Amino acid sequence: MRFIHTADWHLGRIFHGVHLTDDQAYILEQFIKLVGDVKPDAVLIAGDIYDRSVPPHEAVQLLDEVLFRIILDCRVPVIIIAGNHDSPQRLGFGHRLLARQGLYIIGQLTNGFVPVVLKDAFGPVYFCPVSYAEPPVVREFLGTQEVQEHDGAMAALAGQWVARVPAGARKVALAHAFVAGGEESESERPLSIGGADQVLATHFQSFNYTALGHLHKPQPAGGEHTRYAGSLMKYSFSEAAHHKSVTLVEMDASGTVTWEPVSLCPRRDVRCLDGYLNDLLVELPGGAGKEDYLMVTLRDPGAILDPIGKLREVYPNVLHIERPYLTSGGDLRGPGGDHRHLSELDLFTSFFQQVAGEELSPEQQRVLADTVEQVYRQDYQPEQGTGTVVYIAQRENGVQA
Repeated sequence: MRFIHTADWHLGRIFHGVHLTDDQAYILEQFIKLVGDVKPDAVLIAGDIYDRSVPPHEAVQLLDEVLFRIILDCRVPVIIIAGNHDSPQRLGFGHRLLARQGLYIIGQLTNGFVPVVLKDAFGPVYFCPVSYAEPPVVREFLGTQEVQEHDGAMAALAGQWVARVPAGARKVALAHAFVAGGEESESERPLSIGGADQVLATHFQSFNYTALGHLHKPQPAGGEHTRYAGSLMKYSFSEAAHHKSVTLVEMDASGTVTWEPVSLCPRRDVRCLDGYLNDLLVELPGGAGKEDYLMVTLRDPGAILDPIGKLREVYPNVLHIERPYLTSGGDLRGPGGDHRHLSELDLFTSFFQQVAGEELSPEQQRVLADTVEQVYRQDYQPEQGTGTVVYIAQRENGVQA
């Protein structure tokens, strides 16, 4: 059995005000060609297909085109699960009809825990989809009060899948989760508040391979056969050093798995440049392409007239400038530090301290955490939200309240 594992496409992403749909279409064209060349038995997409629960129509059209060509032109089935950025109800529309064409979309938790079964020369392989779901949703679905956090929810769901697959059969899990010990980046939306979103890799030990989504860096998660494929592209400047890829996996008759990363080439890379303005205007440091998406750190002291305008004459896609000299004394950072690296809780705590002149009480901290958690859930399932809406505009490098 040979399959391609990918995740975190985030179709419809806006990066520092730039719509990335054309860039995503460019790299997905290469992905379709890879599928046609490799001719795998399946393509697995482990969540966060879209960047938000109500995607722009351009993103929907792009996904429709990509899936059409993979399933009907390449004749390769596709298995998709919902991530925390997706709306499970919208993503899963028509899934029973689409399954007849080889498109298996698992949005919401469904009754029965019925795996997707694909066969090779050695028999069946059971694909077990674990779409992203909040602990309260899992608790209600399973009818148990024991599920309180993400780890307990994952343990319960993985246990249900293992119990329903024949003993000794080859099985593959798809999950969208934050496995403890994984390396984060700035573009990932937290699944929960206060570290309660992490799950243990031991829940996936019974599977021959686990195709993970959520973390944007390609990496193992507790074992070589439990892996993050990483995001389709670089979606923050914290990912500038990442080597993005999709994962080509092969499984033999015994269930032994081997894998290899396959790199795709973006239309524009995401890079960070560092130096003095005059030097950057003359030289092209680090092999950077002039059309790349750039964050520039300027070391010049004192005032500079229109630095981003000067830089864009050479690099048209400069998206952000940092001036360490101006902030080295902390005068522009505020008491909470650099706002781009602070959580929602830290940002509001700093704001409250500046306005009220006192720290949040433990009860106020609890109310704030509950409110932010509720906002995450409303964003994940907007059609269920009612009453007063609290809006937090998220961006690539932090949060604007």
